[in-house]
Amino acid sequence: MEASAGLVAGSHNRNELVVIHGHEEPKPLKNLDGQVCEICGDEIGVTVDGDLFVACNECGFPVCRPCYEYERREGTQQCPQCKTRYKRLKGSPRVEGDEDEEDVDDIEHEFNIDDEQNKHRNVVESILHGKMSYGRGPEDDETPQIPVITGVRSRPVSGEFPIAGALAYGEHMPNASLHKRVHPYPMSETEGAERWDDKKEGGWKERMDDWKMQQGNLGPEADDAYDDMSMLDEARQPLSRKVPIASSKINPYRMVIVARLLILAFFLRYRILNPVHDAIGLWLTSVICEIWFAFSWILDQFPKWFPIDRETYLDRLSLRYEREGEPNMLAPVDIFVSTVDPMKEPPLVTANTVLSILAMDYPVDKISCYISDDGASMLTFESLSETAEFARKWVPFCKKFAIEPRAPEMYFTLKVDYLKDKVQPTFVKERRAMKREYEEFKVRINALVAKAQKVPPEGWIMQDGTPWPGNNTKDHPGMIQVFLGQSGGHDTEGNELPRLVYVSREKRPGFLHHKKAGAMNALVRVSGVLTNAPFMLNLDCDHYINNSKAAREAMCFLMDPQIGRKVCYVQFPQRFDGIDRHDRYANRNTVFFDINMKGLDGIQGPVYVGTGCVFRRQALYGYEPPKGPKRPKMVSCGCCPCFGRRKKDKKYPKNGGNENGPSLEVEDDKELLMSQMNFEKKFGQSAIFVTSTLMDQGGVPPSSSPAALLKEAIHVISCGYEDKTEWGSELGWIYGSITEDILTGFKMHCRGWRSIYCMPKLPAFKGSAPINLSDRLNQVLRWALGSVEIFFSRHCPAWYGLKGAKLRWLERFAYVNTTIYPFTSLPLLAYCTLPAICLLTDKFIMPPISTFASLFFIALFLSIFATGILELRWSGVSIEEWWRNEQFWVIGGISAHLFAVVQGLLKVLAGIDTNFTVTSKTTDDEEFGELYTFKWTTLLIPPTTVLIINLVGVVAGISDAINNGYQSWGPLFGKLFFSFWVIVHLYPFLKGLMGRQNRTPTIVVIWSVLLASIFSLLWVRIDPFVLKTKGPDTTQCGINC
Repeated sequence: MEASAGLVAGSHNRNELVVIHGHEEPKPLKNLDGQVCEICGDEIGVTVDGDLFVACNECGFPVCRPCYEYERREGTQQCPQCKTRYKRLKGSPRVEGDEDEEDVDDIEHEFNIDDEQNKHRNVVESILHGKMSYGRGPEDDETPQIPVITGVRSRPVSGEFPIAGALAYGEHMPNASLHKRVHPYPMSETEGAERWDDKKEGGWKERMDDWKMQQGNLGPEADDAYDDMSMLDEARQPLSRKVPIASSKINPYRMVIVARLLILAFFLRYRILNPVHDAIGLWLTSVICEIWFAFSWILDQFPKWFPIDRETYLDRLSLRYEREGEPNMLAPVDIFVSTVDPMKEPPLVTANTVLSILAMDYPVDKISCYISDDGASMLTFESLSETAEFARKWVPFCKKFAIEPRAPEMYFTLKVDYLKDKVQPTFVKERRAMKREYEEFKVRINALVAKAQKVPPEGWIMQDGTPWPGNNTKDHPGMIQVFLGQSGGHDTEGNELPRLVYVSREKRPGFLHHKKAGAMNALVRVSGVLTNAPFMLNLDCDHYINNSKAAREAMCFLMDPQIGRKVCYVQFPQRFDGIDRHDRYANRNTVFFDINMKGLDGIQGPVYVGTGCVFRRQALYGYEPPKGPKRPKMVSCGCCPCFGRRKKDKKYPKNGGNENGPSLEVEDDKELLMSQMNFEKKFGQSAIFVTSTLMDQGGVPPSSSPAALLKEAIHVISCGYEDKTEWGSELGWIYGSITEDILTGFKMHCRGWRSIYCMPKLPAFKGSAPINLSDRLNQVLRWALGSVEIFFSRHCPAWYGLKGAKLRWLERFAYVNTTIYPFTSLPLLAYCTLPAICLLTDKFIMPPISTFASLFFIALFLSIFATGILELRWSGVSIEEWWRNEQFWVIGGISAHLFAVVQGLLKVLAGIDTNFTVTSKTTDDEEFGELYTFKWTTLLIPPTTVLIINLVGVVAGISDAINNGYQSWGPLFGKLFFSFWVIVHLYPFLKGLMGRQNRTPTIVVIWSVLLASIFSLLWVRIDPFVLKTKGPDTTQCGINC
């Protein structure tokens, strides 16, 4: 791919394909005629060929040859202006650091302006130059050879079209070509011949010793042989292993769960059989709520029955797939980053994510980063261009000094000793220079953001005067720009950089675009055409790579020969920066990521949570996992009646063939599938993309021309491509809910795939979380609304996939719990209101209990505390994190979850849709300043009202007890305990409501006090849950009153 070519914009349906050149302002070289050296003041002079001496070909900063050679020999070896490392010019002596340069004394070939102009004349060659494969194939001017695509295991990858086909990919291919797999012939040169050619440089003795060793007459040294055998044995070991929780921790936990279940059954039996006759309404409401809570607890608790940990062995991964002297066999990875609105998702945040990806510890020729700009913003485009330029300096710095993390903003703000484990004397100097470079980069990005605040009336204009194709964000063509690629994608030290591709899918009025899920499916298709890596990493724009070896961690599972073939994705936990120390609103969500997800990993795997996940491409394409060998069925001889009748021996068919005869006729499941279905209806009308779906190990057919790849890349992101296909229903990210992540993972598990939960010691990814109350509640509302949508859809986990029975029951319990948890808000709201009602009416939800009945309550509370303590013991979660989670469960339950249920019912019953709001990822200049920011939202009214009602009830109850005397204090304690339980859970909400200045918006106070007062007065006047009796009270007046 040519990185320096123009922006490609087009619409397949409109038959448009436009290349916009000059989208970036060129960096002109200074006119050096007659200038003097800026360092010493002497004339610059000329070269040995008589041309004007130019020390730096990047910026043309005027420096004479003596200053140039002194700077290379004694100084920083960099240009004083652009900080680019000086290249060795013709006639200059070599210095340290020149060993990696080619042994050529001139650099005219590197800056051949004529060649660059010739490249721009050809659209196809300038955009997608090269063979688009994960290794450098032959150039176009070389003698063509029969291509062989080698995958992860150096085996030919079938599915490519033969070169002799003479069919351009832009034309329609006959259907027969799609239903026949073509296996290319191997290369003419043998492996042994290549090894012998490698030895030609050596002497005769070395070749003879090699021949003797092959004949067995001369063996290696004993120690070397032992070391090689030990390394070979180590490489054969599993790449990961399960680490079960210690029995001393997990067995008491399971025993307490069973005991709590029995105690809960006895408790509910007692509550049902002992009604409160003078407050039957309060009693009935409380019993219904308690039954629902018990049901919800069962769904949440039992999927945590088999929690496990996992360990990975990165050294074994390297020994197996990165052997010295052999090609790197690690699988390629396509990385997706999605963004929509650069005003809510700042370009600097996205840039840090992209830079961390480009600098990750993985072979550069096996990484491709795709940025989805679903808002078609010129600000995102220009900031990505600046990011690509800065990456040329940042990536070699990261890899040279092995720094962590590799997002510059987070690295330079770390409050740690950055000199720890650093031994190179130049580190401090280069770090200081790199920090200055990054600050200048931030200034340029901020300037772009400031410029984008006011949109010109005529729309945005590019550098060459061309209007920006995405001026109308709802009606624009598809756009693709390759910023870094195989041609032109090199850093300041001459090393190759990973691919960086900008993608904005086409949008037209009248089409459903399906928000984030549609954007991700567009990236799947574009990457399938251009690079087609077998694995894909999905990241949000604010989730940077905190552990540069994160991709290797995932490969320990996906490339493991024992378990990898049935793994659809590897999910990493979400970790966050910028959260206050006490985590007031449970933003870290540690209980879910460190307890629930570990439990699911012991069953069929964790759920997909939307980011930080490495997918197997074939699983997203809707294929089922490979089937293992079936266990032979037991056949009885018929001599014992307990075994029943003797089964017929079906081992040998009538035609005399063996057992495996029919299976040998079909090469694999995909060939059988290909002959039974129409791929165009499944994947869409793209011959190149359909071919890529058949390649297990990835790769792009070398017979594909660059013109075809470019045309298909524009075609597959057109807005009508998915019409009448299975995209969004069976393939890719699934449509139908704003929480598309839950649906996508659920469909894979229903097909029989399993997922893996990977928790490295150094968190793999880190992101930002909304830390103020209003944004946090809106985020929870979006998640809960998606769960409600899934519950009312055809993908409801309660019944979807029951026929195939490939989803394990405990896993189904977990998915059912993820869809019904918002409905817990209804009984939770009623239960939080009951204490205030009891205090205001002097009634209670339970009758006076005996000593024996009180044991049920004591045992229930003890089992609840014991379950929590033992859960914290095996998971490592702190008690403070557990308590914050319990508090926010109540806060979110009576606010965001309640609104989600109402909005979900309105959408299903009345068709009223709600808009998806992107969570703001902007940061405050002051540390935790956003924590105290108050934003008005209707979500605050229900919890505020509940809080005030309970406070009023406490005051009323205590006042009534003081007036009635000592005998009324006993029943009061039970009611006060109930009410204090609600108030303590809502305490973080109260702190967020008051803010830093202890001021609350007037609208919140007015509405809450008004509703609480009306409700309290109305309740006292009506008193609906108390039985009404007509006539006088016979207990006071007697029978004859």
